[in-house]
Amino acid sequence: MTNLRTRLARHAVLILVLATVWVPAASPAVAASGPQAPACADYHESWRYTDVHNGCGDALALTVTYVNGQEAPCRLIDPGGWATFAGYGPNGNHVTGLQTCEPAPATALGPASLADHPARP
Repeated sequence: MTNLRTRLARHAVLILVLATVWVPAASPAVAASGPQAPACADYHESWRYTDVHNGCGDALALTVTYVNGQEAPCRLIDPGGWATFAGYGPNGNHVTGLQTCEPAPATALGPASLADHPARP
């Protein structure tokens, strides 16, 4: 009888240890980069794209937040306009919400890659 109890206890401990090792860690909390977007802005996500709609009366600078903290660009969206961001993909990196953001300033030269190449005569 003692031998049976000892074996059962060993199996129970082994199962607990394996469960602890094999259970994936919970997703980390994503720190907010800006205030939450107003309710008049919404999104529709799919595995490939996330479409963001600005239903507000003013232009909004918005970004998308993801489960794993993936970076997303800040886009200025006109009233009634749409912008496309990355979807959740095969790994299930779903959108957690929309946030307002500060868009990068535009320059007279355009993107850095164009500034590095002089115009041809």
